[in-house]
Amino acid sequence: MTIPSFAIGIAGGTGAGKTTVAREITDNVEEAATLIPLDNYYKDLSHMDFEERATVNYDHPSAFEWDLLQEHLDALLSGQAVEMPQYDFSEHLRKEERVTVEPTDVIVLEGILALYDEDVNDMLDLHIYVETDADVRILRRIERDVVERGRELEGVMDQYLSTVKPMHEQFIEPTKKDADIIIPEGANAVAVNLLEEKVQAESSEMAEWAVRGDEERYEREFTDGDADDDSEAEADASAPENSE
Repeated sequence: MTIPSFAIGIAGGTGAGKTTVAREITDNVEEAATLIPLDNYYKDLSHMDFEERATVNYDHPSAFEWDLLQEHLDALLSGQAVEMPQYDFSEHLRKEERVTVEPTDVIVLEGILALYDEDVNDMLDLHIYVETDADVRILRRIERDVVERGRELEGVMDQYLSTVKPMHEQFIEPTKKDADIIIPEGANAVAVNLLEEKVQAESSEMAEWAVRGDEERYEREFTDGDADDDSEAEADASAPENSE
């Protein structure tokens, strides 16, 4: 028996708290859960030098390899393992190494444009948008990029004004309309607790559905088999004997 996975997409602007919400879910639901960072599906730009890669607009939908993401989600939801790419933010480069990801009961896709692609959206059972004030998000972005990723403050600010902010307004924020749940900043704890309960209930319901489906198939196969045997027996009994 294969239990279908419950797939969740978590989107929102840079620094909105998406990863925090995603990890809260994957760490606290009773079922096994897997986190899929959308960042790992940035296109392979190894054919460019560092200076060229640094000028790419990474907040535009065209920066992502959607076909590969769709292929991997489809495989995971079908019960197959995938080799997920890894991304080096300091080099703006996809790493050579890949990580084997096994299918689990709950799959969480997290990223700024997690709700952007229509084909990906169709694979998701629950769509979440994390909404946070722009001032809070830019402060978090500065802290992350300067402290964690070793970038220069001036470069971070230039990138925010030239690409991050306009791309948020043009592509990211509009995906909020596709969200089933919007989690506002400041309500994370309560919202995530309710969300965990919903995921728990939904994934359990899917598991029960799978069990019922298997039982129905089992019963149908054996019932049909018995019916075929009875029909054959009746046919044999009513058939005329061969005469010499």
